[in-house]
Amino acid sequence: MSGEAGRRRNPGAAFKRAAGAGTFSLTAVILFQLAVPQAAHADEWRDKQYWLADYGITEAWKKSQGEGVKVAVIDTGIDTSHPDLSGAVTGGADVSGAGDPSGARGLGINPEHGTLVATLLAGRGHTAEAAEGEEPAEEAKEYTGPGNGPDGIMGVAPKAEVLSVSAWIGGANPGGIPIDDQLPNAVRWAVDNGAKVINMSLGSSSTAWPESWDDAFLYAEQNDVVIVAAAGNRGIGMTQVGAPATIPGVLTVAGLDRQGKASWDSSSEGISIGVAAPAENLVGGLPGGPSRYAEWSGTSAAAPLVSGVAALIRSAYPELTAAQVINRIITTARDSGAPGRDTLYGYGIVDAAAALNSDVPAVAGNPLGTIEEWIRIHRRGEAPAADAPAPPPGQSLPDIPEPQVPEAADPRAGNDPLPAGLVLGFGGLILLVGAGGAIAVLRVKRSAQTGQPDPEPATDGEAREDDLEHPAAPAPQR
Repeated sequence: MSGEAGRRRNPGAAFKRAAGAGTFSLTAVILFQLAVPQAAHADEWRDKQYWLADYGITEAWKKSQGEGVKVAVIDTGIDTSHPDLSGAVTGGADVSGAGDPSGARGLGINPEHGTLVATLLAGRGHTAEAAEGEEPAEEAKEYTGPGNGPDGIMGVAPKAEVLSVSAWIGGANPGGIPIDDQLPNAVRWAVDNGAKVINMSLGSSSTAWPESWDDAFLYAEQNDVVIVAAAGNRGIGMTQVGAPATIPGVLTVAGLDRQGKASWDSSSEGISIGVAAPAENLVGGLPGGPSRYAEWSGTSAAAPLVSGVAALIRSAYPELTAAQVINRIITTARDSGAPGRDTLYGYGIVDAAAALNSDVPAVAGNPLGTIEEWIRIHRRGEAPAADAPAPPPGQSLPDIPEPQVPEAADPRAGNDPLPAGLVLGFGGLILLVGAGGAIAVLRVKRSAQTGQPDPEPATDGEAREDDLEHPAAPAPQR
């Protein structure tokens, strides 16, 4: 394991791991708060979106806000009635056989996950309604920014169109369609329906992927689609990047803490990482009503930030290929960690303003490789191409140093409790789904409309939020 990540290890990391409950298991956990609406001033949730300014997004909006670009979110479904997504979701489908035909209903153990992802990617905010007999807030009257108002969540690409593709991820799918079929079907549907960017905030504990996925990812590659995937999180036992983030040509996103350093719990490590983006202290929208939002963490949240940047680029430069879009993102990233490309940050920290405004030479191919070449060599057993074709005049491939493969230093003793199963969320969420027990989400603040008090102090099987920093005892390994 890299020295930096090891030094930054959270003492509560072992406490936050969960055992998978089957071949395909949902181990996502969500730290969420339900906010009381604030009609009198700009919403507190907008104020928490530090990444918009810190990572060049507000500056990038001067050039593009994602107009005309469709981004598919392959996830657990999106609540299209959320006020911050008004007008944003323009199509959808369900590939599980158990969901809403338009992908507009959350599925599985974590039905809110898709809405959280979508609001971070393409939320448009809203204008809070004034209380009866009161004047609208001054911020609402004077608002001239992007999206639909000063309240709620503003996504990275607030004018992009979202396609919601719902899948059943984790646990037994009542629709009967296995995940090996759902995901390639989702990718194909997204491509056929005009997506130019696909976000996949999901992954597995295995670096390999089913052969059934090959053709779908090749189809996306041949149709010039950018695929962005989350790297996974050590906090749930993923010590290295797993598929689909290991598939050649996919832009894999690692996670950063609030200080812009590689996160321990909310990231992973691997040679396929392309860039790093914020993954801690993030906020997003929850399904179920206009007053519901969440604080959450994980590379599930980092990935849509980078997908949003890809949408900004595709809108500003529609002539660029998917390979050139990816090249813009990785070559303009701010180097961090070991000089050059490394296994924690990839090429560096995403910088939306630089990606939109820098003079970046064109490339002839995807710097992250191609699934077509991988299939030819590894599935068909053919020899690698002896000589790569020279790039056209005026084009060049970037100088990409070969990264060092990290040592597989697993901090846990014994067998890995996470099988090569698909997981979703990767987050710093405090609910742990395990085989035979769970650690409940705590400190949930409900909307004033529910009239319910905060939960009682933790009991057996539960842990307070601050217990994660100072756990009384680690959760039993299963």
